[in-house]
Amino acid sequence: MTIKTAKFAIGQVVRHRLFPFRGVIFDIDPQFDNTEEWYQAIPEQVRPRKDQPFYHLLAENAETEYIAYVSEQNLLADESGEPMRHPQLGDLFVRTADGSYAPRDRTRH
Repeated sequence: MTIKTAKFAIGQVVRHRLFPFRGVIFDIDPQFDNTEEWYQAIPEQVRPRKDQPFYHLLAENAETEYIAYVSEQNLLADESGEPMRHPQLGDLFVRTADGSYAPRDRTRH
């Protein structure tokens, strides 16, 4: 099995190519790593391949903020420069001058 290199990076702002939401990447799986039940719940006509990176997002749309799990094929770089409002964002990241988000320094014990 060949594992692809992730196209997007932790802290990068992305948007979904089909649905009206965007988010900040906080983790990356090199290939699908969720339940089969979750995967089968996706309508077959838009179900992504499993053999690609999947991204964990601090996501938001016009109404709410949430956590999303999205395949690489369904993401595009968000170039709007608009800040994100997700309430967990400040726990994990600081906003950089270029509009992306850098992981917060964490003290390890």
